[in-house]
Amino acid sequence: MVEAVTIATLPPAARLAVRAAAGAADAIGRAYGVALPTVPCRAAAVTRRFALWLGPDEWLLIADGADGPALAAELTAGLGGEPASIVEVSDRNVAIEVSGPAAAEVLSAFNPLDLDETAFPVGMCTRTVFAKAEIVLWRPQADVFRIEVWRSFAPYILGQLAEAAREYLD
Repeated sequence: MVEAVTIATLPPAARLAVRAAAGAADAIGRAYGVALPTVPCRAAAVTRRFALWLGPDEWLLIADGADGPALAAELTAGLGGEPASIVEVSDRNVAIEVSGPAAAEVLSAFNPLDLDETAFPVGMCTRTVFAKAEIVLWRPQADVFRIEVWRSFAPYILGQLAEAAREYLD
């Protein structure tokens, strides 16, 4: 039997906050192995490396199992003199995965976005709020959502998710 919803805290990952103009973004993408998305609110992925578009010159890079400071140094070296900001923020965030057929419904309890797949398709990501906390929400698969949230807000988000999912988990 498939669970209607599963909520899980994901293992640590390397995270980099990147601000860059087009030339630097291309260089960073080449060094990272994932072209940084230029389409608003979209994510790109290669193997276990992800690039989430957060603004016209802003991305969140997530690399599962990677070393954040080493990755930041590698990408900085790949800039070739192009100006950019690459800030290692691995310890700032926690990732929470909400998955299952009821995932969108559970998230909608405390989030104002329309999470129907026609409005928030696979590959879409954005900054938003969940209850009273700012999050980055990404839909990597039809029934899977990934929340990136500041570590200090993670217990609050997990509590709100548990409340929203209570009817499915009892």
